[in-house]
Formats: sequence, structure tokens, C-alpha cells
Amino acid sequence: MKKLIEKIIPRPARPGMVGDGFRVYNMIPGAGISQQRISPFLLLDFNAEYDFGPSERVRGVDVHPHKGFETVTIAYKGSVAHHDSTGNSGVINPGDVQWMTAGDGILHKEYHEKEFSKKGGPFEMVQLWVNLPKKDKSTPAHYQAITAGQMGKVQLPDDAGIINVIAGTFNEVKGPADTYSPVNLFDIKLKKGGNAGFKTPAAHNTAMLVINGNVEVNGEKAAEHSFILFKNEGEEINISASEDSVLLLLSGEPINEPIVSYGPFVMNTQAEIHEAIRDFQSGKFGVVD
Repeated sequence: MKKLIEKIIPRPARPGMVGDGFRVYNMIPGAGISQQRISPFLLLDFNAEYDFGPSERVRGVDVHPHKGFETVTIAYKGSVAHHDSTGNSGVINPGDVQWMTAGDGILHKEYHEKEFSKKGGPFEMVQLWVNLPKKDKSTPAHYQAITAGQMGKVQLPDDAGIINVIAGTFNEVKGPADTYSPVNLFDIKLKKGGNAGFKTPAAHNTAMLVINGNVEVNGEKAAEHSFILFKNEGEEINISASEDSVLLLLSGEPINEPIVSYGPFVMNTQAEIHEAIRDFQSGKFGVVD
């Protein structure tokens, strides 16, 4: 049975800025989709392609904390550098993914990679926040650097395109990301006239972002930059592309626990939020040079 579409949401009229280096359209929860409705996903910011121009001053987001969830940054165009209080640092380039588990608390900063910043050029990214179950919110902070070459790859029949499996499994090909609850995250690249079919559990909260191109999803047209929210009915998703297209499909088993969030902290109770703030203020998250 086809997975029914609840709504197709066009890109918001105006982007917002995260720091001075990320010009984003907020789809979760900004498109009126509550965090409980789309659990385990908490946030999706889409930096649609944009050229910030060359700059000697590196743009980005300065040091800030996180606790209780994971941040997933997917690079489509441009390069992002990262540095955190566990000592991890690195650069993600097109096709790479940075999967950071904030767990019991971390400080980090994200910014345009220095040489990319000097040259400028097209910049296109997605950042997704994934909640952690209560039992895992105190896990030590850590980081998964996933390169384009490490992705699970499925070549579609008839040269229709390719699926990069970031997390979960597609056609028995497993993605490299380790997750704390069942999550599927697929980077879909379809050629003009290409088709692809997916099956996701009916109970999974499921959505899709059209990053580039125009497609038809289960018989309904979805324009570039639109966001598709599926109902929790049916399992089959069929996509056909009227032009070369790039999509991000996300599905996950809901975490049926309370969500209490305050800025960069996502916990289960207000008391835990106050504790997170105290931990941050007392320096328990470490330091970033």
C-alpha cells in the first residue's frame, strides 16, 4: 500500500541566518510540524544553494553548546569545518556527513572551511537534529565523520540514478551511521526520467525534502525545495523525476517520550533542562580552543 501524503509544504518565503554562515529555511519545526509529530527528528534546516562570495573572514557559527540529541550535517556543495570540546575536528566536503552525538554535553563551532571561504562558490547544506531516547541522553559526546566514499551505495536499474544510504538499510545495503533508534536517511539522486521505489514502516514518521529538481511522489507533484510530510499509513513511496533531482528521505521510529527543549538542549523534563544549563555554565561541557 502506498504511503499516504499528509501535506506538501513549499519553501518558506524568507530564509533565516544561523550565525553569519548558514542561510537556512527551517522546515522542522518551522513548517508547522511539531517535534512530537516528526519524532525522532527535532529540526531540519535547509541551506538552499547560495554563494556567500569570497571572504578573508571565515563565516559560520561560533562556539555553542548542545546536549541530549544528535546533529547531522549533510554537505551537498561547499565545505564546512568543525571543532568540538572532545578534541574532534574535521572538514566535510560535498557528499560527506558529520554526525555528532551531543549526548551528555558538548561545545562546538561550525564554519566555512578556510580555503573555500577565500574562494567563495555555491554552498548547499542540510542540518538535521535527531533526538536521543532518555536512556541514551547521558551517553558521552562523540563524533562520526562519514565520507562520501563510505556511504552505502545502490545503483538504480536502467541508469536511473543512485541512492547514498547514510543511515538505515535500502535494498539490503546498510548505511555507515550508527544510530540510537531506528532511522533511515537516504540521499537520493535521480536522473531526468528516473524512478525509484522505497518501503518504510507504516509506523515510522517519514518526510522528504526536494533539494533540487521537480518530482512526482506517489502521484503528487512536488516542486524544488518543497517538503513532503507522509501520513503513518502505508509503506510504499514511489518517486519519478521530470528533471535531474536530488532528494533527502528521512524516516524514523517515534521516540514516545516527553520532549522539553530550550535552545540547544533537548531533554525529557524541565528539571533536566535546568541541570543542562547548570552543567554548561559550570564548564562541564569542556572548552573549545
